[in-house]
Amino acid sequence: MICAFIVMKCEGFSRITDLVDYLNNNLLIAHYCGFDISLPLPSYWTFDRFLKNFDHTVLSDIMQSQVLLLESKGIIDTSFIGLHSTPIHANTSQNNPKSFLSHKFKPDNQPKADKDCKLGVHAASNQSGEKNFDFYWGYKSHVLVDCISGLPISELTTTAETADSTVALDILADTHSFLPVTECTFLANKGYDVKSIYNQVSRLYGGECIIPLNKRNTKDTKLLPVGVPACEAGLAMKRDGRCYDQNRVKQKYCCPFKLSGKCPIDHVKFHTGKKNRGCTKWVTIPNDLRLSLDRSSKYFKTSYSLRMECERYNSRFKNTGQERMWVRNKSSVTNLNTFAHISLLAVAVAVTATYPGQSYRKLKSVKRSA
Repeated sequence: MICAFIVMKCEGFSRITDLVDYLNNNLLIAHYCGFDISLPLPSYWTFDRFLKNFDHTVLSDIMQSQVLLLESKGIIDTSFIGLHSTPIHANTSQNNPKSFLSHKFKPDNQPKADKDCKLGVHAASNQSGEKNFDFYWGYKSHVLVDCISGLPISELTTTAETADSTVALDILADTHSFLPVTECTFLANKGYDVKSIYNQVSRLYGGECIIPLNKRNTKDTKLLPVGVPACEAGLAMKRDGRCYDQNRVKQKYCCPFKLSGKCPIDHVKFHTGKKNRGCTKWVTIPNDLRLSLDRSSKYFKTSYSLRMECERYNSRFKNTGQERMWVRNKSSVTNLNTFAHISLLAVAVAVTATYPGQSYRKLKSVKRSA
């Protein structure tokens, strides 16, 4: 049954019915999977029950053994690792863009077809500056990828409402338990721009993070060449103490004419009714790994370009038929996701053993060679 589902993902089938038809029409493949072709092959419901009730830890052990085998051959390395998530749409009519259902994306309107899926959101455009989002009911596949070989190292399936940053530490800890990630360079998009990730990667694993800054609706205070902000009149402001709040250090700047009692442009904030205060601005002082990272440097941009390998792997993952689910429970979705990763790793193992030097990223070319 495990070999059959690996065949299913290598052929890019998204439905179990396609797998059943394929095995019945290709008895030699069914024989290689281990079935007795002199007897009727398992039905759709047998495959469906197996997928729902099978212990996922067995599949996790298989995937780990594949990763360790490729690591021993020098294919997989943890020097540059990237984490990314892929939205997976559940099998429900509420995900149909042509559906006329009212309030189909309300959190309390749980789909009847799949009681395990949750409401999530993902970006509908890759263009910077465009705030375009799509809601969907479903799940997420979080994958830790080796950014050199482009192969998966570890994976986790969650419901769609789970934030990407909340599972990053768990995936890193699980990976480190069987494959050390010491002194790694962790690459991720700005959705993982959280202090706890920077701290754990640096202190626990001795590595570094290459993550763009997520400004989180903060104001971009422009500084003068001397390093202080300018007031509304264009004059340099004066330092006026510091504030220590939520593990942050913020420098306060006040109006240079605070004590003179007169503003050159007679700003509305200068007269508050009690006393002359003037403009006030706050600037966060970089005192942690997240803010002290130089994201304009050539080293940062060159290293971050390796994260594109995560996007390439997600494209190959979707080609296995995992962009939309046709099963209706989380257990089956979790097992199918792991089967997809196992199948892509199995292709890499087969290529390195039989066709050294050939690319293991192109599944169709590997099939033609075979």
